[in-house]
Amino acid sequence: MAIEVSDRAREWLKKKGGVATVRLSPRHGCCGGGAEIAVAEARPPDAPERYIRLELGDVVVHIDPTLVDQGLRLDVEGFLGLRHLFVDGTSPS
Repeated sequence: MAIEVSDRAREWLKKKGGVATVRLSPRHGCCGGGAEIAVAEARPPDAPERYIRLELGDVVVHIDPTLVDQGLRLDVEGFLGLRHLFVDGTSPS
């Protein structure tokens, strides 16, 4: 499977418009190191042509092609109005 979406994330996304983007985000260390981590946002991508569009039942996920089949899972954490979407799984090497 390209990416798994938890039931909790699916319900939360439906309330937010039913669309998510999973992309790589660069992170830089204080001593010159860097890494890219997978992040999820409850919105369509700025450049949809750069993503693979997956219709997963009642939600649409736009995923960076390098993240497909990486064993990733979308979920939601937090409580009340402070909930947010996150990606769990192995980051690409």
